[in-house]
Amino acid sequence: MNAQDVSHFRLGRPLVVAIDGPSGSGKSSVSREVARRMHLAYLDTGAMYRAVTWAALDAAIDLEDAVRVEALAREVSLELSTDPARELVVANGRDVTAAIREPRISEAVSYVATTMGARAELISRQQAVIAECGHRIVAEGRDITTVVAPDAHTRILLTASEESRLRRRAAQLSEAGEAQESEALRAQVAGRDAKDSSAANFTTAADGVVTLDSSDLDFEQTVQAVIQIVVNNGE
Repeated sequence: MNAQDVSHFRLGRPLVVAIDGPSGSGKSSVSREVARRMHLAYLDTGAMYRAVTWAALDAAIDLEDAVRVEALAREVSLELSTDPARELVVANGRDVTAAIREPRISEAVSYVATTMGARAELISRQQAVIAECGHRIVAEGRDITTVVAPDAHTRILLTASEESRLRRRAAQLSEAGEAQESEALRAQVAGRDAKDSSAANFTTAADGVVTLDSSDLDFEQTVQAVIQIVVNNGE
């Protein structure tokens, strides 16, 4: 079996693909497409952190108040689509799919991601989603391979050079009509990675985690490479 024929791979059996990586590595778009082609559910764990950040800002909660942020993470109602063909994030009954991608959320989400009590609550929710999907899912984020799904069938650290990551993030923002100056973009990407690395290791592959450097790969090549890694792990 190769990366072109995966529709029946481990059909009827658990298949969790865990993908970690830094900002701009392409893990969200690549993971979503891998899930679509392999007929798996898809979990964007970063969307959970963003949704809690949105809820905190909406409630005027001080993001440096760890006690209140943790309480909010436990109390907030979250609904995420696990269909790779349908992006939907609902927080406290409101569709925040577009709102959580706004720059103000990107700039603030690390406060939630590094609040350990909130992180523990969201990790528990993420593991529940994986179970609800029958352990047939592609889950991506920053600590999926080591904390959320350490027993996943396939664990990948998707990385790329800083230049490549900045170029990809700039393209994403441009498509969304939110272009940023290069230095501001560099500060945002590097700054978020630096903050989040205090709570999760997504720069170095743990034992058993395959590193995939996509610096010189286009989107299709990266998707194919991820699928091939999954297939190579065998039945």
